[in-house]
Amino acid sequence: MSLKDILPGKLGFGAAPLGNMFRAIPEEEALATVEAAWNDGIRYYDNAPLYGAGLAELRMGEALASKPRDEYVISTKVGRVILDEIEDVSSRDFGEKSGVFAHGRANKVVHDYGYDATLRSIEGSLERLRTDRIEIAFVHDLAQDFWGDNWIARFEEARTGAFRALGRLRDEGVIKAWGLGVNKVEPIELLLDLQEPRPDAFLLAGRYTLLDHRRALQRVMPRIAELGLGVVVGGPYSSGALVGGPNFEYAPATPEILARVAAIKAIAERHGVSMKAAGIHFSLANPAVAAVIPGASRPERIAEDSAAFAEVVPAAFWQDLRAAGLVDPAAPLPA
Repeated sequence: MSLKDILPGKLGFGAAPLGNMFRAIPEEEALATVEAAWNDGIRYYDNAPLYGAGLAELRMGEALASKPRDEYVISTKVGRVILDEIEDVSSRDFGEKSGVFAHGRANKVVHDYGYDATLRSIEGSLERLRTDRIEIAFVHDLAQDFWGDNWIARFEEARTGAFRALGRLRDEGVIKAWGLGVNKVEPIELLLDLQEPRPDAFLLAGRYTLLDHRRALQRVMPRIAELGLGVVVGGPYSSGALVGGPNFEYAPATPEILARVAAIKAIAERHGVSMKAAGIHFSLANPAVAAVIPGASRPERIAEDSAAFAEVVPAAFWQDLRAAGLVDPAAPLPA
């Protein structure tokens, strides 16, 4: 089954902010944000145990508990097991994501891509999400931004562990699809080169956006489309940099990135195009992309995302971006 057959729409909800990403979000605000997404017709919700050490899953489970389970799709991730034991949050080493969830729960996070740990991770997610099933499981952060030079060893651990466990769960009908949820292109490229096992989908965060898409376009996107697989694009606003935020890739945006944003914004303003619409529609134009999942921590952000998704962007805008060298010549553009 293809990813596009599984997902109920092209606009989903990325739950990382619900895990107190960068700030402590009041419980009522988090729940209201999920409710706003539901009321706007969003029916695909992506989560992960890492987001606040289970906090995002707990909040989403609470928010969706009263909704008809057959009407929405959940993806979550494996590679981490959340324990009841408490740890020192300041001592965690989360690679480039260190400090991102400093306001999350203090429950101990165990990194484990093994077979049994994968099954335990799924069980923990089901309990926190208060559901009897998830549709899609992504193997999380199996890349150099989290593991540095050790990422190949962790990939091998997942190849003999998590990949086989998820393949079995898919074959048994427990999940509908599995793949990688990463911020880098190389792990996807490596997995696609393996004869077995065969993934169904990928969640690629930050690597197929208006601000950063060349490497993904060169290395994996055409192959994914050719194989009939699908991509969920996470972080279509590049950690907020595209829409005026200070961060790019979980760190302060560089002068080069800020200059690129300013150049895109100048063209967008000439055509009356919002920056959110530019980001969403660019990502969705690639035939490999099945959905985009902006993250939101406030209800009003949901309305902005839905409006951007519905916005009609003139073809001349894309032509001007290309003429200015702001999109790769090979990048598919919206019709």
